[in-house]
Order: sequence, then structure tokens, then C-alpha cells
Amino acid sequence: MGALDYLSNFCIVTSRKTKHKPMQTVEIKVKIDCDGCERRIKNATKSMKGVKSVEVNRKQSKVTVNGYVEPNKVLKRIRSIGLKRADFWPYIPQHVVYFPHLAYDKRAPAGHVRVAQAFPASNAPEEKILSFFSEDNVNACSIM
Repeated sequence: MGALDYLSNFCIVTSRKTKHKPMQTVEIKVKIDCDGCERRIKNATKSMKGVKSVEVNRKQSKVTVNGYVEPNKVLKRIRSIGLKRADFWPYIPQHVVYFPHLAYDKRAPAGHVRVAQAFPASNAPEEKILSFFSEDNVNACSIM
């Protein structure tokens, strides 16, 4: 920090302090039927304060909003234009989940599983002992 930066802090007069929202990505699942729905979503979200970019993927029924916004306000704005079934994006990549076959959802895009159905890894001692042996290769053992 230079001397000019230090002195410039004394010259700036602000009447009120505002909290800056962090830059974040908000992903929302909403059924998009036509070009009109896509255009309404883009116009409604681009007009929000702090939005930097909006991407609409009609094939995955996914809207991605980047910017200094609050996720609940983005969801509320999309619901206010008549798309009542909008919800936060409930899917995560399949490779992140411990048991992806247990979190399978047929409506999920390819390579994704549902977040709410994902089961975390157990820390029970019996579970740790059973995980030493591989079900894929019964002759392999991680003890040796």
C-alpha cells in the first residue's frame, strides 16, 4: 500500500457504510418451454442489481446467474414472472457422491445425482473394517 492509497482513504467521504455481497453463482432449476420463457427469465434476472451474467440452458432446465446477488432474491424474481415451479439446482456431479447408485434420480441430467438423496460416508468402526475389502475385485485387499 503506497502513500497515496493511504492518504486517499482520508479524502473519501461516505455518509453510510454498505456491505458488499460476495460474488457468487446461483443455479436454479426451472422448466423452460419456449423462447418466450427463456427471454422473460433473461430480462428479469439481468435487470437485477449486481447481476454480471445470465446463462439459460433449456436442455437441462437450468438457469445460471453470476454476480453480486442473494440467491433467495434471484429465486423470488424468477418465481414472480410466473414460473412458480422454480427451485434451487438440486443436482451435484456424480463423482462427488460416496454412493452415487443410491442417489440416482432419473430426471437428473447425465453425470449428476440428486443432492437430497446422497448419503454421506459412515464413520462407524464396522463400516471402516468392511471398506478394507473391495467388492469390485474380491482378491484385492487394502490391508496388504
